[in-house]
Amino acid sequence: MTYVADRLYEEVAYVAYHFHWSQQEILDLTHEERLRYVEQIARINTRMNEGE
Repeated sequence: MTYVADRLYEEVAYVAYHFHWSQQEILDLTHEERLRYVEQIARINTRMNEGE
């Protein structure tokens, strides 16, 4: 598997874990949309972990 494929699996798993969306729903997003969700989830997690 290539880095790109590994990264895609990581993005899909991350979004699916937090939003409980299906693999197909996540793959239907554009790469840009998927990255924005990943970034937003990471921000939310950071704020929660910092107690905000």
